[in-house]
Amino acid sequence: METQVLIIGAGVTGTGLARDLALRGVDCIVVESKDINAGASGANHGLLHSGARYVSNDPFSAQECHVESQLLKKMAPNCIEDTGGLFVAVAGDDEAYVAEFPRLCEQNGISARMLDRQVALELEPALCEDIVAAYQVEDASINPFRLSLENMAEAETLGSRLFTHTEVTGFLRNGSRIQAVRMRQHQGGKETVVEAAQVVNAAGAWAGEVAKLLDLELPMIYSKGSLLVTQRRLTRKVINRLRRPSDGDIVAPGGTVSLVGSTSERLRSPFSSRPTIEEVDRIVTEAGQMVPVLANTRYVRAYAGVRPLVSANTKSNDRAISRGFVVLDHEADGISNLITVTGGKLTTFRLMAEKAADLVCSRLGLKAPCRTRQVPLASSETTQWTEPGLSPRVWLKKQNPDDPLLCECEMVPLSAVDQILDRLEPRRENIDLSAINLRSRVGKGSCQGTFCSFRTCCHLYERGLFHSDEGVNQLKRFLGKRWHGLRPVLWGAQLAQEELQEAIHCGLFGLET
Repeated sequence: METQVLIIGAGVTGTGLARDLALRGVDCIVVESKDINAGASGANHGLLHSGARYVSNDPFSAQECHVESQLLKKMAPNCIEDTGGLFVAVAGDDEAYVAEFPRLCEQNGISARMLDRQVALELEPALCEDIVAAYQVEDASINPFRLSLENMAEAETLGSRLFTHTEVTGFLRNGSRIQAVRMRQHQGGKETVVEAAQVVNAAGAWAGEVAKLLDLELPMIYSKGSLLVTQRRLTRKVINRLRRPSDGDIVAPGGTVSLVGSTSERLRSPFSSRPTIEEVDRIVTEAGQMVPVLANTRYVRAYAGVRPLVSANTKSNDRAISRGFVVLDHEADGISNLITVTGGKLTTFRLMAEKAADLVCSRLGLKAPCRTRQVPLASSETTQWTEPGLSPRVWLKKQNPDDPLLCECEMVPLSAVDQILDRLEPRRENIDLSAINLRSRVGKGSCQGTFCSFRTCCHLYERGLFHSDEGVNQLKRFLGKRWHGLRPVLWGAQLAQEELQEAIHCGLFGLET
């Protein structure tokens, strides 16, 4: 195959870059070793930062977040719930920082309005009654899955191509240029060679691994962040602890649930990032000081992502390392058509893509300007099923007896799954439970796949997409992934739920073998 630009990585930066370049008329191929948002783009708070979190330790990132969040609210409203946010201090928090916070926000052009304690409690009844200070900020909630899927969907309508579950295995060089890139599909092992004028390494935490294939070293630091998912939504707004960034200091709305976290743990590599029981305890304890109900709420899962931090100072505290991004031109390394873009925040993905696209276009000799500042992100019908709470509204409105629910927790009807399958099949994407889970709410409710997993499997057999024992193997893999997130939160109602899942899937289906 041939293309002008090969993008390695289908996270929010890679898909955002594909859309940016496609809008400029540039032909792109995106290759991803797993699926869209397999890394940090699919394992974060879903928080659109106002920038207030970083005013003390990373003012440049704070300003970037502020500008980009305001722009994204206009350009991608389908992906954003403009909740607003609060920064609250509790007894014992650093009084000097509490007093300095409004000045730091003003200095960085970020709105932070002081609220009377009683007003804050009326806005958010779940807050601790003993809060000592509160400021209102312009945080929001963003759906990272819909964001990446819509970026890629629009890029594809403009001619871009996506290859998921396809790994880059090597590079063919001709002097200072990458002549071609070797890729291998996981399913079937088919190997492909792609000739590209420019190659962009947008692999996030795996950018360093891609660089190693070219004998390059990137100064990457891997910082694991673990988060918890509650069964129901606990707050209307994003709640931040009014202190310097630390563990367990954010409670963010995620549609019908709340996302609580996060932590910062140094890892040696990006390949293994599971939440631990110790992290869960720390998050509940710390965040519970702001929102006391967290001590007794039901958690349906924990998950972890890896922040790709770029720093040569490996001894530095991870919280002190800038959340800014880098666009690396590898000409100094002897490769004239390779760019790496990594670091940054979900909030700044569009800016990261713009800067990388500017460099790509200058190398291609194109003067096409960036259009993602003016052109709103197109909404695709198939991406809507990632939105929490959408399925009940759509399904109840239709009340079609021929459209049964496959997932009762999230009320995902058969028609929604069919819509997703109708998009995946012609593109020869891997069709499995994980692909459906990524593109919908199947398996994300309080039962974590207990019932919807085998119902969806049955439907895939009915459509002729599963054969023989393929469904049983799929159930094992899917529920195994769910187990990684369930294990750290097994107490109370969620423990009882897991015992039921074990009885059904092990006792009835024999999946333990």
